[in-house]
Amino acid sequence: MIRPPGFRGAAFGEAAEGDLRVDSVSRRKVAGELGISPEWAFVTQIHSAMAVNALDPGPQGEADAIFTTRHALPLAVATADCVPVILEGADFTAVVHAGWRGASAGVVDKTVETLRTKGHQIERAAIGPSIGPCCYEVGPEVAERFDGHVSQTTWGSTSVDIAGYLADSLAGIPMWRSQRCTYTDDQLHSYRRNRTKLRQVAVAWLPAG
Repeated sequence: MIRPPGFRGAAFGEAAEGDLRVDSVSRRKVAGELGISPEWAFVTQIHSAMAVNALDPGPQGEADAIFTTRHALPLAVATADCVPVILEGADFTAVVHAGWRGASAGVVDKTVETLRTKGHQIERAAIGPSIGPCCYEVGPEVAERFDGHVSQTTWGSTSVDIAGYLADSLAGIPMWRSQRCTYTDDQLHSYRRNRTKLRQVAVAWLPAG
């Protein structure tokens, strides 16, 4: 697991750990290494801007962001090119799945707004591995949604920098950002690379206090 420095409860997975959404044996192993419960809260990801408040582990319905104020309740989203984002404060944690649809719909902005409306102060953010602008080829209908973050792939076609777009939306919040590209890094799952159905997870939790 990739542990962003300065975070109390945040980790981004790699392919070698297994698909922790469905592999309960691997999830128990990873949970033991992280010192957390193997009973995690998940959502059915639908590329939306919806965020849910998790009170217990298990399925949380359709959404692309989860937050909680409950200590020792791990939250997880799964990615294989989309951008995983973890937000942390003194009394909450949140984890977000952002593909181009969710990012352009404002999933991160709306999660931040929801948290602040509930009185939470966001102290730090982490952006995990995702497909980079080197490799994320898109059509004009996608590129037009990310003005200022349009780039080119290494083979010369139009691409967008979704992680960069989200980093800008979190400006002013202390941030850690992975520079690893899921497409080029074979230690990470990438749907664009080989149409895999496997995913790595991002998991966040409030330590038991």
